[in-house]
Amino acid sequence: MYDVIVIGSGPGGYVAAIRCAQLGLKTAIVEKYPTLGGTCLNVGCIPSKALLDSSEHYHNAAHTFETHGIKLSNLKVDLKQMITRKNDVVKQNTDGIQYLMKKNKIDVHQGVGSFVDKTTVKVTKDDGTSSDIQGKNIIIATGSKPSTLPFIKIDKDRVITSTETLNLKEIPKHLVVIGGGVIGLELGSVYARLGAKVSVIEFMDSLIPTMDRTMGKELQKSLKKIGFEFFLKHKVTAVESKGKEVTVKAENGKGEIIEVKGDYVLVSIGRKPYTDGLNAEAAGVKITDRGQVEVNDHLQTNVPNIYAIGDVVKGAMLAHKAEEEGVFVAETILGQKPHINYNLIPGVVYTWPEVAAVGYTEEQLKEKGIKYKTGKFPFMASGRARASMDTDGLVKVLADAETDEILGVHMIGPRTADMIAEAVVAMEYRASAEDISRMSHAHPTYTEAFKEACLAATDNRALHI
Repeated sequence: MYDVIVIGSGPGGYVAAIRCAQLGLKTAIVEKYPTLGGTCLNVGCIPSKALLDSSEHYHNAAHTFETHGIKLSNLKVDLKQMITRKNDVVKQNTDGIQYLMKKNKIDVHQGVGSFVDKTTVKVTKDDGTSSDIQGKNIIIATGSKPSTLPFIKIDKDRVITSTETLNLKEIPKHLVVIGGGVIGLELGSVYARLGAKVSVIEFMDSLIPTMDRTMGKELQKSLKKIGFEFFLKHKVTAVESKGKEVTVKAENGKGEIIEVKGDYVLVSIGRKPYTDGLNAEAAGVKITDRGQVEVNDHLQTNVPNIYAIGDVVKGAMLAHKAEEEGVFVAETILGQKPHINYNLIPGVVYTWPEVAAVGYTEEQLKEKGIKYKTGKFPFMASGRARASMDTDGLVKVLADAETDEILGVHMIGPRTADMIAEAVVAMEYRASAEDISRMSHAHPTYTEAFKEACLAATDNRALHI
């Protein structure tokens, strides 16, 4: 009998398994696919970043190298090689997880994991054969899959999800993206940089609508420069595929129907929890109306020895959120008292410029009636950003009007995905804007923009604007 069985090997699952093993628990992990790593490593975070990097190199070669004094001729895209490199990056990462399982003496069972009862998991292989394994504790980490709308038929040829977008055989002439959230904008960016026209149809009145509105506005400005067009406040009513052309019909705010025609349509309206084949009812585990596994504050289901983490439970669908929860549950099982501050889990959009945020948005502070002050600093005023020709965007700091404690940090600009970590550390230790403004930041760096935004929030003392 195992101390812990983890069902699912994505970032939440494999991290949970490693932490359990580190704590001396006999651990097994069950994964239905032949490679470990879940959506994130196989068809999500990692491959999309590989293609984003490749396409950014091409875009710079085509648009900024000459200004840098680098002249090229006969520049062209080898999409097949880009995909090959992406696949190699994925393999390196999934092989790395396999190595970590061996290193930590975690048993890997390949097959679909389903409950027989609250301590027994059946593992069914592709050939239909199955075996049962027992565990004192079980962690559900089955993740999520792309959502769609009932009237849209995903044919995986012309009407596609993020998974198919990572393996296209050609650069679309016109990619229509349904959904102006993180995944759609990232994958849209890949192909816009390579020469595709990209049209984004979004139901809300802002891009990346869950983030601070300033970020959505600034990102829209930047993406327009590389060939995006936007239809905000448009409700998609139909998607019709005929030959090599797909027509998307959408209703605007006035009730008028518009049509957008493209050769590919990416349906990117979010993700939904994945529990297919889990047979949760056999263990008595409750699933909510939204398809999530119901958990308490300890990530424990209604069955005390069964836990759930990551995209399959409430909260933001983020790989690093799942990892934190994996560690949390492992330590909880051993009787420790871990803690997660969900407000301080950062969110990132890997477009260029990158968008990164942690803490409250300005809209949330207004809704809560919290008095705050704002400090902003544009990258246009950053020496480092001018040197690298990355002057789009800004850093926005929200601080408590009375105590000066930092309540939210929102960044759009170069390398903000990495820069946001400083804000997370500051907020974990409840730093004030004044604290950050008095810390030395190396010059010239992008991070000086964070210091300057904190100075701007502290009696409007920014030095370089």
